[in-house]
Amino acid sequence: MKTKLSALQTWVDQVASHTLPDAIHWCDGSDAEYQQMIDKMLDDGTLSKLNQHTYPNCYLHRSDPTDVARVEHRTFVCTGEKDDAGPNNNWMNPADGHAKVDALFAGTMKGRTMYVIPYCMGPIDSPFSRCGVEITDSPYVLINMKLMTRMGKKALQRIEKEESFVKGLHSTGDLSPDRRLIMHFPEELLIKSIGSGYGGNALLGKKCHALRIASFQARREGWLAEHMLIVGLESPTGETHYVACAFPSACGKTNLAMLIPPDSLPGWKVWTLGDDIAWLHLGDDGQLRAINPESGYFGVVPGTNEKTNKNAADMIKRDTIFTNVATTADNEPWWEGKTDGEPAIDWQGRPYDPANGKAAHPNSRFTVAAHNNASYSSLADAPEGVPISAIVFGGRRKELAPLVYEARSWEHGVLVGAGVASETTAANVGEVGIVRRDPMAMKPFCGYNFADYWTHWLSFADKSEHLPKIFHVNWFRQTPDGKFLWPGFGENLRVLEWIIDRCENRVGANETPIGYLPNPDDINTTDLDISADALAALTSIDRDQWRTEMESVGEYLDSYGDRLPKALKHQQERVTADLT
Repeated sequence: MKTKLSALQTWVDQVASHTLPDAIHWCDGSDAEYQQMIDKMLDDGTLSKLNQHTYPNCYLHRSDPTDVARVEHRTFVCTGEKDDAGPNNNWMNPADGHAKVDALFAGTMKGRTMYVIPYCMGPIDSPFSRCGVEITDSPYVLINMKLMTRMGKKALQRIEKEESFVKGLHSTGDLSPDRRLIMHFPEELLIKSIGSGYGGNALLGKKCHALRIASFQARREGWLAEHMLIVGLESPTGETHYVACAFPSACGKTNLAMLIPPDSLPGWKVWTLGDDIAWLHLGDDGQLRAINPESGYFGVVPGTNEKTNKNAADMIKRDTIFTNVATTADNEPWWEGKTDGEPAIDWQGRPYDPANGKAAHPNSRFTVAAHNNASYSSLADAPEGVPISAIVFGGRRKELAPLVYEARSWEHGVLVGAGVASETTAANVGEVGIVRRDPMAMKPFCGYNFADYWTHWLSFADKSEHLPKIFHVNWFRQTPDGKFLWPGFGENLRVLEWIIDRCENRVGANETPIGYLPNPDDINTTDLDISADALAALTSIDRDQWRTEMESVGEYLDSYGDRLPKALKHQQERVTADLT
């Protein structure tokens, strides 16, 4: 299979003449092709079978130990003007960027097959979807893209019809960290990545396309590409709402996307539409609608078990690619937090020895198709997307932030998102407990200047009178002796219930300088073991702490200089003044 689109064929020919592959394979996205690649990788040892009785069609891939995570310091946004990339990105001049990375690509595919992967981010027939083509020499990338995207013939047909696509060029190169670059050219809708086989650096449809390039596209075209889960909530009365949530890492994002209602809340149903990325468009009726551009999950596996996320634990027992997990004596995958089995072989293929560190790499992953999830919603394939009732930001704060509060307006909600911060945990490199700003949970993923990004967000207030309400949640408030005030997990549905009631104007709220807080009696605590004192602490604020917080937010916003939108600064000044 080749293509009748001359622009695509010309690009493929140019890449081939530069990288010199032994063969070119145009991917059709078929199950047979997927199995062919699995068999090839089993034969050459880059993939191994797991226990096929207990984990049917599950396989293990081990990465080079130097290539196990995203490399932000080697990731660049290349724009004509440095200020267009902003202080939130590493910048390089496009001409210099092309010259530097192209030198590394010269002849890099000798002895390898070059795979041409046409893919669609979002439902094939959705007007909100966007297409891309990734050229790679990695069969591991191919099998992951098969699970993560709508890949193959139908995607190519749409690309040929629209004559528009994001170009992604990838090679594992020699895996040298010194020759590892992930380059984004948003003005050219182009990505070039070399020297890494890790998902976030190599699966170019994910963070590179669906967030960094798509956020640039979204600003130009009038929509939003966001690092958000999408979850559907059906009440016992049959009322359904869809919520989009943005959380930094270690804040329970995947767990919320796959939340299972507790027995104490009978009649509720929860549907997973997406666990990581949402593309938000205004419909003809002025309502913000969302699609999940992905069709699979590339999730962190440590900590996943029947208690923390039963849906995830169940869905990865079949048809899953595991990366950098340990294995047991009977060849089952194992990771820290797994409630059964013991590690025998660690993630590097060595006999497990606690002296060598964790058995599974802390960033070990699973890749699995979304329809494996028991809470999967067929609306994830709906071309029109789903209407969003609420946008929820969140962070990990042991003191400051209440359990939940509502922004006073869309503009104030943009400030809430811009000020998102989390305290570092043991999962982060560096000191624990440091507050890090991560606006809209997009700090590593926004493909242009954050100041322009906030201006774009603010512009939606003039485009529609039917925008969703904006909220902030914090499941992580603690007592002085370190005990969590809120039980979390499935009980977080009680907070989402209050959010929905606010969207439907069914409950009142306590107006404070930071926004609308729940009255304690309006949080459903039926059959919940929580004291009145704990609930009071969760639904109140400390003005002195918040004054300090808002001054810190102001200093952070000011660091973006003249491009900072005045409306956002005005919101910050207003909240600060109200706290005095």
